[in-house]
Amino acid sequence: MANRVTIQDIADELGLSRNTVSKAINNTGVLSEATRKKVLEKAVEMGYKQFSYMDLSFLDNPTNKEEKGEIALLTASFLNNSHFASTMLDKFQSETSQIGYTMSIHNVSYIDLKEKKLPRSFNKEKTAGIVCIELFDADYCKMLSALGIPLLMIDAPACNYGTTFNADILLMENSSGILSFIHEMKKRNYTSIGFVGDISHCLSFSERFLAFRNGMYFNSLNINEDYCITGSSDISYRDYLFNELKKLDSYPDVFICANDFIAIDLLQTFKKLNISCPDDIMLLGFDDSSESRIISPTLSSVHIHSQTIGFAAVELLISRIREPGIECRRLYVESDLVYRESTRD
Repeated sequence: MANRVTIQDIADELGLSRNTVSKAINNTGVLSEATRKKVLEKAVEMGYKQFSYMDLSFLDNPTNKEEKGEIALLTASFLNNSHFASTMLDKFQSETSQIGYTMSIHNVSYIDLKEKKLPRSFNKEKTAGIVCIELFDADYCKMLSALGIPLLMIDAPACNYGTTFNADILLMENSSGILSFIHEMKKRNYTSIGFVGDISHCLSFSERFLAFRNGMYFNSLNINEDYCITGSSDISYRDYLFNELKKLDSYPDVFICANDFIAIDLLQTFKKLNISCPDDIMLLGFDDSSESRIISPTLSSVHIHSQTIGFAAVELLISRIREPGIECRRLYVESDLVYRESTRD
């Protein structure tokens, strides 16, 4: 197997500093467009991570900056700065604006979801493409896919019953970090592992649960179904967790959580039950949110590369706009396991 290409490899090829290459790839700091373009082209040429498949030809054509229409972002949730999509959208908007697209943001209300209606602010005639974030109602997404407008879903409704959509789907890689984590826990002799998160909430949560089950199987570890807290609830999630934990006669060595905010809710629930983390139960989150690094104990998590997701979103949607007849695609962006205090580093 060929060695994995690193940022340092690209820097060495171009005679640039590692910091400069990192800024270009992650769209941080101030760089000239010429330098940025040179770095991205070299990343594609050398096969650096998700850049290996990308077509950057749209950066070469200045006429592309003519007005081309509007990309509508639809969401059913408030996207605060802690959400991975916040950073991703900065990248997405920056890239699409350079090639002539504007972006509008539309909140899909509960009534819109229930009645399968577009937000009143949405203008179908002006819309060149749609991006969905935190929009996990399967019937609503099917309605959107029937509009005949190029559609990209960043994460998607849970497809637990074989649901398909006439849309491209972009996800973070949901399996390898969890598989690696379970294998490491087994090596440390922590073999009792549970999972927490509503597996019907979204496709990513469902895939993370399947990764948990696969990891337990591949490591010849038994799954205690009592330690799989995977339902939804009409009460507050912390109250739900409290009630579920109170039912247990014993606890696992480790809980894997579907995201960091579930892990943080679990930490607060532990305090009510006089459970210590990591001494009594260790925790793994997912997303590597900013909160995961400042909470006590700091939270082990799986890091999502938001900037790369943003760049991949541009490539997927723009290629769909240009070639509407191509087959629907599902693309995964690499993620990385990060150990911190909640799993004893």
